[in-house]
Amino acid sequence: MAVATITTKLFDITQPAARTVQRKPLPAGQPREWYETHNRRLKAMRLAIALLDSGVYHPASATNRKIRATASLTGIHPPSDTTCRMVRALIRYGR
Repeated sequence: MAVATITTKLFDITQPAARTVQRKPLPAGQPREWYETHNRRLKAMRLAIALLDSGVYHPASATNRKIRATASLTGIHPPSDTTCRMVRALIRYGR
């Protein structure tokens, strides 16, 4: 008698999201620093979500190398050290 095994994958970071969010244009007239900070926060949030979905729940296990590897898997440009710190902060305060 053969036994069938069933495997499920909760999250596959190589597959694109099934639903995309409609983007709105950013408000005009802000200083350049505001746009850079805004985009950095969005990038950090996307990376933190991808890491949490892949099983990284503690900031200590989210090294720069792991964050940058996740970024390359998800198609995001490699983050800077500042963005990596922001990702760890998001994971820490989300607990």
